Amino acid sequence: TQTRPPGVKAAKAKGKKSVEEEKDVVELRTIAEIKQMDSTSKQKLADKRILESLISKKEPLSKTDEALKEKLISLIYST
Repeated sequence: TQTRPPGVKAAKAKGKKSVEEEKDVVELRTIAEIKQMDSTSKQKLADKRILESLISKKEPLSKTDEALKEKLISLIYST
């Protein structure tokens, strides 16, 4: 058997690690995308709840509430 030059084993190990590291990076990106989508969904749901509470108020809305209501309507139904 021949002896390998120094660094061959390290080079082979490094090649194998890069594939595993790429898988980890892809997995982390996927997790980050899922968290972003979840956060966006939660924000939309919160906006809808606020809009629902503004619409269901029986007394007239203040100017601030009316502006918020209009903003939420345009935000929710534009996307």
